[in-house]
Amino acid sequence: MDNKPTITIDDFKKLEIKIGHILSAEKVPDADKLLKLSVDFGEEKPRQIISGISAYFSDPQNLVGKKCAFAANLEPRVIRGLESQGMILAVSGGEGDSQFFSLLETGSDVVAGSTVK
Repeated sequence: MDNKPTITIDDFKKLEIKIGHILSAEKVPDADKLLKLSVDFGEEKPRQIISGISAYFSDPQNLVGKKCAFAANLEPRVIRGLESQGMILAVSGGEGDSQFFSLLETGSDVVAGSTVK
């Protein structure tokens, strides 16, 4: 378990968590762990998200159509020459046979761009 410092409510309010609809997903060439996602947040155009979740998805196409939670207001970051404009949120942990990984998904009726409150 990570022992992160306690933050104030004002610090937490800075984080914008939005629901994104995954439009496409593909492996990043020459990168074992990275997937390139195109995600609709109800904005003018989809955002590109680079995520190190490839090990959990043998077929990245299984992500297409999912509506997941994303940290939407992170400063863009260049990873392997590709700009990432957010971060997908997931849960992972355990050891040995009890390892787990799960994306934070919503129901299909949730609108892309909805804000988690």
